[in-house]
Amino acid sequence: MRKSEPGAHTTPTIQVIERMFALIDVLASREEAVSLKEISEKTGLHPSTTHRILNDLASGRFVDRPEAGSYRLGMRLLELGNLVKQRLNVRDAALGPMRELHKLIQQPVNLSMRQGDEIVYIERAYSERSGMQVVRAIGGRAPLHLTSTGKLFLAADEPQRVRAYAARTGLPGHTKNSITQLPVLERELSKARQYGIARDNEELELGVRCMAAGIYDDQNKLVAGLSISAPADRLDEGWLTKLQATAAAISDALGHKPAPQRAAA
Repeated sequence: MRKSEPGAHTTPTIQVIERMFALIDVLASREEAVSLKEISEKTGLHPSTTHRILNDLASGRFVDRPEAGSYRLGMRLLELGNLVKQRLNVRDAALGPMRELHKLIQQPVNLSMRQGDEIVYIERAYSERSGMQVVRAIGGRAPLHLTSTGKLFLAADEPQRVRAYAARTGLPGHTKNSITQLPVLERELSKARQYGIARDNEELELGVRCMAAGIYDDQNKLVAGLSISAPADRLDEGWLTKLQATAAAISDALGHKPAPQRAAA
């Protein structure tokens, strides 16, 4: 079997996905809404098939129906596109400073972002000399309330949204140190808001502690977290100022104008 060239466009193996791509391409070619009849003609698909797939896409907000019988690309595609763009921009800005911080402390430095009720690791600087096994690879996920970066994102939420998160997830624990009660989590988030940093005290993995500082964009929005992971008995509080300075440098590269910082506890 012939292997496709890297980056080459290949035909999807599932017919309905191939048809979906064709419909999206037609909608992308026009600024205004397109009629069902025209979409069907341009794709060569039967109107009933076209209608069925477009309705499914509309249910996921990938397609909008401004009026009966016409379609255009939906806001979900814009949201996803902005998310991808944001990740790429943050990663590009963070990679160099992360590597410099890793050289200073010789422990893993993690870049992660929020996606729903989890954080996702999008970059990591580490080496075998750190003496710590990296369990969660790039692309790995973890619950917000069990991670230092996740707590930063929860701390940025309104109290009612934190309560909704707790109700939705049930605050499951991974270790004996995990925070599984809402009042305890709320106290932890209050400290994160006060000092601008958050910690994971062996809450996700026994034997591993973390500290995190936020990364902000030009709209003063928290877009990512920078964290240091280390064996529980080797986490050095002296790293905190270096971590905050690195996160601030990345934020600055994203156009953030910082407010005066409070001293950390």
